[in-house]
Amino acid sequence: MLREIRKYGDPVLRGKSVPVTEITPEVLKIIDDMISTMYQAPGVGLAAPQVGISRRIIVTDPSQNKEIGQLLVLINPQLIFSEGEIVAEEACLSVPNITAEVKRFARVVVEGLDRQGKKVQIEGKDILARILQHEIDHLEGILFIDRLGFVQRQMLLRKLRKMQRESLG
Repeated sequence: MLREIRKYGDPVLRGKSVPVTEITPEVLKIIDDMISTMYQAPGVGLAAPQVGISRRIIVTDPSQNKEIGQLLVLINPQLIFSEGEIVAEEACLSVPNITAEVKRFARVVVEGLDRQGKKVQIEGKDILARILQHEIDHLEGILFIDRLGFVQRQMLLRKLRKMQRESLG
């Protein structure tokens, strides 16, 4: 089932997500829905808060549907190692029509559970590192625009508020 992607201004995007304590059929349904929603959007990653669920679940596919076997599901992901630095353009399904250059770690190791509840470690470099950091940020209530410098963030916030007013009126 496709779920509605929550947009900037929705309070669920600013809350801290709670850990998944048990992998139930409900959790597996959320994961399947998130995967369908991510591909339909289309996007390369999606965190549960983006579909209105304050649980620590992310899905990602850095291949953008170009390769098979790139799909990752992580439950309760934690960044356990990071190194290097890279600046690149980011966007977000919850902050439509906005992109910005964001500084991130170039390489990360993330630990979490797969959909069977097995502990996994994922090493991400470049684009995968960026996606993992971006999605884990969502679980903490952090949007990519929060990672920008003050002036750039203020400019984007004005643009976002204007877009919100236009969509309402």
